[in-house]
Amino acid sequence: MTKYFILLLFLLTQIAFSQSGYVYHLRIENEIDLGLIPYIKRGIEAAEQNSAKAIIFEINTFGGRLDAATEIKDLILNCKVPTIAFVNKRAISAGALITLSAKRIVMSPSSSIGAATVVNESGEKQAEKYQSYMRSEMRATAEANGRNPKIAEAMVDETVKVEGLDDTNKLVTLTAKEAIKWGIADTILPSIRKIIESQDLHPKEIIRITPSTGEHVVRFLNNPIVISILLMVGMLGLFVEIKTPGWGFAGTISLIAFFLFFGTGIVLEIVSVFDVILFVSGVVLLIAEIFIIPGFGLFGLLGIILVVISMFLGLLPDFHFITPDLFSNAVIEIASAMVASIVVGIFLVKYLPQTTLLNNFILKTNIDGSSGYISNKEITLLIDKIGIAISDLRPAGFAEFDGKRIDVVTEGNYIEKGQQVIVIKEEGSKVLVKLIERS
Repeated sequence: MTKYFILLLFLLTQIAFSQSGYVYHLRIENEIDLGLIPYIKRGIEAAEQNSAKAIIFEINTFGGRLDAATEIKDLILNCKVPTIAFVNKRAISAGALITLSAKRIVMSPSSSIGAATVVNESGEKQAEKYQSYMRSEMRATAEANGRNPKIAEAMVDETVKVEGLDDTNKLVTLTAKEAIKWGIADTILPSIRKIIESQDLHPKEIIRITPSTGEHVVRFLNNPIVISILLMVGMLGLFVEIKTPGWGFAGTISLIAFFLFFGTGIVLEIVSVFDVILFVSGVVLLIAEIFIIPGFGLFGLLGIILVVISMFLGLLPDFHFITPDLFSNAVIEIASAMVASIVVGIFLVKYLPQTTLLNNFILKTNIDGSSGYISNKEITLLIDKIGIAISDLRPAGFAEFDGKRIDVVTEGNYIEKGQQVIVIKEEGSKVLVKLIERS
């Protein structure tokens, strides 16, 4: 009797458990990029922690970055929860690789899957070594889930022939019905609800995981245009900081921009500790050049080189995924940011002091002694005075005239501490000086 009671209790527990599980629903849509990885990882971890009955990945994409797709593929293959890929409309290129990583594949009516050759941003086919890598990834992923590896390989390489499949000299792209016929997909269903019913899942709840605010921010910051802006702001801030005395607003903004750049890379696991060490070392050398070592020499040059190298490495993914397209894009982004920061920096140094915005903060109304105010006579009598720079002028700094310390600025030129200068102009509260050339 006890034996039957235990058996009955076991069956009731199993039924209760089967009715209380969750099904997780994640979307993989639009372009596949590195910013998608944290979202997929979070969804899989949540499903595993809650012993979900299944995860349904709803896929609708033309593809994207190979490195991002490969990492997502690995996450799905290693998932401890049953996975279902629902191709809603299309799974093209990198999307096909991700789809093949799921345990079950469901196609929606009129959907398609395939065309997984590796191309650059212009749609041109990449070199053979990248095609070879993609062929092996597609083939291995298909084999892992008991699917036709030859078809998967033919989606990458048009020279791979599949007997009975009429796709001569073309990459294989299959419709929903063709995917069923050739052993790539399992069934055709129109919706998530129908998938749940067909799999007899009976979930307590369908949990739809959507990208968090932080994941949206990371994906936004990883956009190539935003990355270029961050690099430009970072380098511009360093340029201005080098040209002005002490540490100020420009340097702080620069560090914030670089923090966002490297922080995003760390979250997406494309920036290594080595990259960060290079960057910090470069900044330390630049700070030493600004505060400790007069002039701009070896330390400053070495600091700039280390900062540029760290940024370049921070733009590149794992070695296996560095295609010529990614390499050239990194070079272009770094070069564009450097040129833009130098041009804007020179413009700011030369023209900002003369702008209406800055002059609004300068008192121009003459106030004589009879009104109770006495002007700075030392400044008004400085024209043609010769003094000594008591700080580096980058172009602003301090100079001493007849024992008096005065805030001065050059016309954009750098003057080392200890050099003789002469006052050439006085504009409001601004004293312009130039270097006295030694004969």
